[in-house]
Amino acid sequence: MTHASPEAVGLDPAALRDELFELWNRKDLKTLHLAALQGFSKLPEPLEAILTILEGCPGKQKGRGHTLGHHILMEFHTWMKEHPQVTLSSLSDQQALVLQRRALSLLTDTQPSFVDSLISIYQLCTLDPSILQLHIKSLQALKYYKEAAVLAIKLNLQNELNMEEICVPLILQDKLPLAESYVTGHHHLEQQLVTLLDSWCHPSFSVEEIRKHVTCLSLSRHSMGQIQPKLLTKHVLRLVEKFSIDQGLCPNALHKRRLDSLRFLMYKHFVEKSMTEENWCDHVQYVVGNDRELQIQLVELLVRYSCLRKAAQWSLRYNVPRHRLPCGVWETQQSLPLHLQQVQPSASSLTEEWMPPESHLQKFYQVPLSQDQVHFVDTPEALQRCRDIVLKEGGIVGVDMEWQPTFGCISSEQVALIQLAVSDHIFLLDICAKGFCQHPDTVSFIRSLFSEQNLLKLGYGMAGDLKCLLATWHQFLEEPLKMEGVLDLLNIHQKIQQGKSNRTHNGPSEVLVGENSAEKGLSLLVQQVLGKPLDKTEQMSNWEKRPLRISQIRYAVADAYCLLDVYAVLSRTPASFGLPADLRSISPSQSEKGKDKKQKNKQANEIKQACNKKECQGAQRVSPSCSDIEKRLLCGEKPREDSPPLPPQQLRVVCDNMLQGLGRYLRCLGVDVVMLENTDDHREAAKLAQTEGRVILTCGQPFQSLRSQVGEGRCLSLDCSEKARDQAIRVLKHFNVQPTPSDIFSRCQACNSDQYVVVPREDMVSMLHQRGFLQDPETDYTQQTSNQLEEEKLTSSVTPDLPRYALQCRWAPLSGLDPDTLTFPGGAPIQLHTVPPTILPRIRLFYVCTRCGKVFWEGSHFGRVLSMFQDIFHITDEDEESAAAPVTAAQ
Repeated sequence: MTHASPEAVGLDPAALRDELFELWNRKDLKTLHLAALQGFSKLPEPLEAILTILEGCPGKQKGRGHTLGHHILMEFHTWMKEHPQVTLSSLSDQQALVLQRRALSLLTDTQPSFVDSLISIYQLCTLDPSILQLHIKSLQALKYYKEAAVLAIKLNLQNELNMEEICVPLILQDKLPLAESYVTGHHHLEQQLVTLLDSWCHPSFSVEEIRKHVTCLSLSRHSMGQIQPKLLTKHVLRLVEKFSIDQGLCPNALHKRRLDSLRFLMYKHFVEKSMTEENWCDHVQYVVGNDRELQIQLVELLVRYSCLRKAAQWSLRYNVPRHRLPCGVWETQQSLPLHLQQVQPSASSLTEEWMPPESHLQKFYQVPLSQDQVHFVDTPEALQRCRDIVLKEGGIVGVDMEWQPTFGCISSEQVALIQLAVSDHIFLLDICAKGFCQHPDTVSFIRSLFSEQNLLKLGYGMAGDLKCLLATWHQFLEEPLKMEGVLDLLNIHQKIQQGKSNRTHNGPSEVLVGENSAEKGLSLLVQQVLGKPLDKTEQMSNWEKRPLRISQIRYAVADAYCLLDVYAVLSRTPASFGLPADLRSISPSQSEKGKDKKQKNKQANEIKQACNKKECQGAQRVSPSCSDIEKRLLCGEKPREDSPPLPPQQLRVVCDNMLQGLGRYLRCLGVDVVMLENTDDHREAAKLAQTEGRVILTCGQPFQSLRSQVGEGRCLSLDCSEKARDQAIRVLKHFNVQPTPSDIFSRCQACNSDQYVVVPREDMVSMLHQRGFLQDPETDYTQQTSNQLEEEKLTSSVTPDLPRYALQCRWAPLSGLDPDTLTFPGGAPIQLHTVPPTILPRIRLFYVCTRCGKVFWEGSHFGRVLSMFQDIFHITDEDEESAAAPVTAAQ
């Protein structure tokens, strides 16, 4: 054998190890480097000797960058490049096998670079697969699940091992990304992983079934919290898209997503009342489809949310078997006359006119065009006229697109309508028209539109539009679109939002940016710049259904044309909005983005060192009157001990849909909280944070992607395994927010509004009679027993005309309530059905949220909240006296 260099003198490996160990302890790395290179050349059998050295090095198994063994191996790998004659192929097969087995035994919980070097030097990929498999299984027996998976990937053993044995422990330890890496590139394994996760989405699935098979694995509360249907459904559908897998392989996840979507639609239509009957019917039919269980769920939900008649109509439509009908539905079916047995379309949609009613004109932004200036484009001939008018050099075009909402059931949504607005025309490109979508002229026009550098295209949040374009026209993936002359007004809106703390502007309605506004996104920008928001009622429409309704067309036209009006106002007076003269300069270049990212990373590292809390990334707050202390705190810095506490009203957050319990607690304590719905993508949190200056509260995998979208210091990660109460305390302490008892219930628990109206008992009784909730009109609910009178006397000193949170919220006059419809100006009716008649004798005042109509009154909940968070409340002597009183809080 000729392994050693000509000058080798048979240096003892143990002697070299001891020499290097001494230099390592003295931290003399420069001398160690020279001694290692010289010593390797003197070893008679370098490949065998280096294994002997590594086996005798302290800390060799850990393979961390600062261990001696790892350092020696890296030096040897470098030395080998200068000595190509030292290779495993120069040994006999038996000698090579012995060294390979010894090298393999060093691969336990080692670091990736250590693993890669050993695999390369000793050509471990050429070993018998059965030997490698035994080593992988030995790692698993030692509970080195992550290391076993990484090594299996590096040795390309995926097809030789049982996928579930490798991936299940990873998933249970919250290492799903590693499991994804393990199966990536092996289509049958990708399918197996998706099928496995989908089986865990079945309603009857119990995680205990897995624990029985992985008894040696100790699972944390956090890891167990990740194995629940909502999160698993997201992962399954994401992987279906990532791996291009047939959705038929994940029936449980699809059923769960559709069921959640159905519940969401019920809430939007019957509770929030923000969806028209037509849109609701269209979406329900899409979501339910041919799934019998969902059809039955729909009927059950209709009984709960609406009425027996509507439930009976839909049960007839889907021919639901009698034995699966809820109580009362079959009897209602039998009593319905023939003309009411079918789901009836709304009469209003059949008689719509182009000009909306006066109330709509007063409340929402209106397009200054007549109906004859709106042109449908669904043929090559009509497209040519559109091209001649739109593609004028030096022109400005408002661009918007609509697509059918899929509620996450299908990830790639396709464009149904493209709106192009110029000064005196609106063109609606009907992509659903037969033969029009893939016509060569249509594809050519879209390429020309976006590539014309001298034509300014205005949009808002165009990343979503571009995604749908690519899903609709795959040829734009093969030959990418050239995006020239495009201005995304979302970038400008973010600039306005960032500067709102130091500025108010003289807009048409003196709207302070983001101040007490229920609007968001483009509608908020239109309100801020033009004085009125957009009417978003038709936003969630079935845009693939033809013909489009008049209200849909009005919505589509307004969404595109408003971009022209907003840009015109901003261009005339940019300084009043805190913008530079050249609006196009706001969109940062790639180099600037890189600099910003480096700066943010530097600041984040400093913050981490100061806070010494890995999970807390801080947050950034934008407030019209934000002090330096608040700015530092809300940019992620740990508050100093002498910093004054913040009131809850100055913290504005958006909670991911995994933290709805936390959101309810924070809202209960006066924090301004927006909570994502169950069917919302977590990326919606980033949009809200950017447009409304909010801090993101999230947990689990979405944290990294959300933080990257809003930057360091704008996102706080929490432990999903913690109880919501503990999470709330963690958030309040992190931001140095100190609530007082008067903050409790200062915001509506249902909708986050901070505006109430006071309704005296006699008015509440009258409204309950009017709506038929009180059966005996002769009862005088103001008459009380002597005990009740005594109780009222006792509590009158602590129950003033307004509740404890009176100073922390806004109060509207009762005159704003419509006496006929009992609705507020925003359209919300008072939720009279939630008021039990039995409480009327003892409750003098009711407090009603003007946004959602929820009714509150003094009850026992206040005491429970006060007790639950007593450790963090700032309580004065007056508060202690008040807390000791019998009356406690709003229900």
